[in-house]
Amino acid sequence: MIYVNKLLPLLLSPIVLVILLICYGQIRRNKRVIWLAVFSLYLLSMPIVSDALLRFAEGYAERQDSQKVSSADAIVVLSGMLEEVPTSFGAVTEWSDPDRFFAGVELYKLNKANKLIFTGGLLPWQSKVTPEGVVLKRYAEMMGVPTSNITVTGNVQNTLQEAEAIKNLLDQKAPSIVLVTSAFHMPRSKQIFEHEGFRVIEHPVDFKVRIRDLTLMDFLPKAEALSMSDLALREQIGRLFYTVKFAL
Repeated sequence: MIYVNKLLPLLLSPIVLVILLICYGQIRRNKRVIWLAVFSLYLLSMPIVSDALLRFAEGYAERQDSQKVSSADAIVVLSGMLEEVPTSFGAVTEWSDPDRFFAGVELYKLNKANKLIFTGGLLPWQSKVTPEGVVLKRYAEMMGVPTSNITVTGNVQNTLQEAEAIKNLLDQKAPSIVLVTSAFHMPRSKQIFEHEGFRVIEHPVDFKVRIRDLTLMDFLPKAEALSMSDLALREQIGRLFYTVKFAL
């Protein structure tokens, strides 16, 4: 199932669809289709477009004041912020984005819950990698969070498995959680956790759209903008997947 979750959005990603359009246009000798592919690629590569797609994916949410977040039974920090890179002396963990981790620790220190839960994110092709939650637990301990108040789930591969694992850990009816994840990922995460019976208090972080003035550069193609458009569109595919799955 994890391969379906990962491959389906990839097959429907902008770059793949553009390639398919170009191939179709070449086969059918249809220049209009080829120009449509080129225009689509240009459009999705403009920062002004990728920003709009990301803000939509983020649900137009805003970063919250941690002190104003409601208390809950547990603080749940979803995986997706670490990478292990090779070195001459072995694998080393590096941050791709630390916002989820620091937000979770901050909420704990503000007494929003007495239990901090990390998920043991580990994909099938990461056999030599330490589960993310295990690494995050060590960092949290170094920041003064008592070991007894930190819990790490078993190995999980996607958000649904994270929700199921945490449900088994808490083992209570309709537990309340402060859910910490990237803003673009929050709507789907909330959907999944609520389906599993949680009462979710959202605390989105890792916002992708930055404050800046609108300039000519926002209308010129950038590889980074294409990547962000791809991220936003794949997230919509993921939401659709779970909407259909839960409806069946």
